[in-house]
Amino acid sequence: MKKPLRRQPELDGLRGVLLVWMTLTHLPTHVNAYSNQILGFVSAAEGFIFLSAVLCGRVFARKLQQEGIRSVWHRLGARAGRLYAYHLLLLGIAFTVIARVAVHTKQASLQGLLDFYLAHRTDGIVASILLIYRPPLLDILPMYILFLLLTPAVLWAGQRWGWRTILSLSLLLWTTAQFGLRSVVYAAFVHLTHSDIPLSALGAFDMYAWQLLWIVGLWVGNGRPPILRVSPHPKLALATSGLIAACLLIVRHTHWWDVWNAAPWAPLIDKWHLGPLRILNFTALVILFAAVQPATVKWLGRGPAVLLGRASLEVFCAHLLICFAALAVVGDGANTTPLVQVGIVVSALLLLYLVAIACARDRTSTSPAPQED
Repeated sequence: MKKPLRRQPELDGLRGVLLVWMTLTHLPTHVNAYSNQILGFVSAAEGFIFLSAVLCGRVFARKLQQEGIRSVWHRLGARAGRLYAYHLLLLGIAFTVIARVAVHTKQASLQGLLDFYLAHRTDGIVASILLIYRPPLLDILPMYILFLLLTPAVLWAGQRWGWRTILSLSLLLWTTAQFGLRSVVYAAFVHLTHSDIPLSALGAFDMYAWQLLWIVGLWVGNGRPPILRVSPHPKLALATSGLIAACLLIVRHTHWWDVWNAAPWAPLIDKWHLGPLRILNFTALVILFAAVQPATVKWLGRGPAVLLGRASLEVFCAHLLICFAALAVVGDGANTTPLVQVGIVVSALLLLYLVAIACARDRTSTSPAPQED
């Protein structure tokens, strides 16, 4: 009988750090100028999606072997349903409270979030329920839900046919995404349904590209490829990763950023289509983190970040509500005083921590379980 999976607190802590990073990036303060892609051409979203996939693969690959695909479908389907319920709740708040504030105050930052809904309310409600219309800030959960629903099939196919086939197909799909697959599918969708939903209302994330992060994350969680093993770790891979990460970090935070952020180089670092240099940058950072993971237990595996990571779903949803509230109060934050901005940041982090504490208290009656999201 296989031993139960040991919970790795440093991964919970890392997920908590990613949630804080995401919150600082989304809040309308000057802090986001520094927090946005601080490590190079990588954002918190890449880390959050990848780490969630790793943990999902780590838990459910074993459950697939022990309990079969029906059990995995049931468990992940239930989790996707829970996520969907949270998403509908967020949409309900956005379409009522936030929309009313946007119309009453004519706050441009809020109107920009809900422009399609404000112009086509009925279509916006129906399309959002079907996960077609995805307003800004509310576009990552639908992608996450769809990835969860596809996970049982991916894990089953990986164990049956081998991960090389799955990874090759995923890479092929990512490649076609770089050449406009999403626009082609959208054009076909409009032709068949005569929909008037603009492409921009379907969410910023190109799922045909971002699926690569999820698939690779499931693969890593399922079997940990040799290059990610901490000991012995390939010295050449580690040195190369360090060099790549350092070079791209310098490019991101110097005048070279203006060069790379313009045509014809911009597609290489495009976030929404997950450009090639972003993949390279992220891979280098993952290898570097894998090399130092044992040392991170001492500082990343304890403290508030762990609580935030263990309540990742609730904290993520809470951070969206906090961002909506901040946008309603200060708009884009361009004319906000430093003292008010500090107050926004401190209040936001405190509220997230209180949410995490409340979730921890609710779970004290149950025994610790491996991460499943």
